[in-house]
Amino acid sequence: MTAQTLDFGTRIARAKFRSWHRGTREADYTFGGFFDRYSPDWDEAGLAWFEALLDEDDVDVLAWAFGTGEVPTKFQGAQMTAMQRLDFVEIPR
Repeated sequence: MTAQTLDFGTRIARAKFRSWHRGTREADYTFGGFFDRYSPDWDEAGLAWFEALLDEDDVDVLAWAFGTGEVPTKFQGAQMTAMQRLDFVEIPR
């Protein structure tokens, strides 16, 4: 079963879990914080973009988000620009 055959709510729940369980704190805060901040506004296209991003290697996505790697064309746009601001990352103390 592919992500696109699931209903939107199930896909959102799956994306939330995957974004907060990446394996490193840096990736969890980047993916998870981005998800928490922006997912309420996503439509089908926004969610599909994020699902594709979740399939990429964390080290690559973090390089794109931190501005140390060139963003592939398929991920360029408003969502990547929002991710690169990193203003959504809240590190608990």
